[in-house]
Amino acid sequence: MIVKKDLLTLLDLEKTDFDGLFQRAIELKDRRKQGNTETKLSGKSLGLIFDKPSTRTRVSFETAMIQMGGVPLFISTRDTQVSRNEPVMDTARVLSRYLDGIVIRTFSQDLLEEFAAYSAIPVINALTDLYHPTQVLSDLMTIIECKGGYDGITVVWVGDGNNVSHSWINAAAVLGFNLNLACPEGYFPNADILKRANGIGPGRIRVTTDPVEAMQGADVIYTDVWASMGQESESIARKRVFKNYQVNNDLICHARKNAIVMHCLPAHRGEEISEALLECPASVVWDQSENKLHMNKAILEAFMCR
Repeated sequence: MIVKKDLLTLLDLEKTDFDGLFQRAIELKDRRKQGNTETKLSGKSLGLIFDKPSTRTRVSFETAMIQMGGVPLFISTRDTQVSRNEPVMDTARVLSRYLDGIVIRTFSQDLLEEFAAYSAIPVINALTDLYHPTQVLSDLMTIIECKGGYDGITVVWVGDGNNVSHSWINAAAVLGFNLNLACPEGYFPNADILKRANGIGPGRIRVTTDPVEAMQGADVIYTDVWASMGQESESIARKRVFKNYQVNNDLICHARKNAIVMHCLPAHRGEEISEALLECPASVVWDQSENKLHMNKAILEAFMCR
């Protein structure tokens, strides 16, 4: 059971919380393969409030709730009074009377935090413009499966210093693995997030503009789209800026021979990652995508079973 009520960023978790979630997610994955039925969330309901499009996050949370015995309710903000400017505090207090937990995928981290402040039930961040904590939890689960653990590993992020990279920074701060981020000048991660992370724990976090330099000793190579949701108008300009930051065979040769390749999807093949590398034996993108289901089960159980 997680002590804190909400999962807004990975800094809401202690190291023991991380390890408990990893252990439980792997156990739930094994139990699913063995045909076991879960009932821990029987009689509970989960609201999923989404401002942004989603495939993996939405389906994995909905399926996770069903497979744990509960009921998910997808709530598009377009279909609620939020679209007519009902205050966030009012919506949070009302939904707290109906539901047992809420998953939110939205733009503003401030809006998410305001919602959590007025909610009497757990609030889980399913992506904001600043963070994507549940994604990185399932990614770390995949690394544990592939590498046997996270102690001493080097994760290399190549591309934009975006919301997923921010959650990687927070994870490295708490868990202490090495994190190298290769980003173009002007596209570094948020300076305040980096400063806070470097003051928290033993994680060795480095930022460079040179992807080859970042790749030295890499156990895990990770990338994401160059233009995130809401940045579509910058797509052409970003392609020019990021053209030397593609994860491909030329770049991966500077990593360890047994390095794995990860991408949170959707992927723009031929942009941030080559087609060949996305489909190569070192790619674990489909495993990490599947693991969102099992990790989300562990998250929902930990936060909603109190």
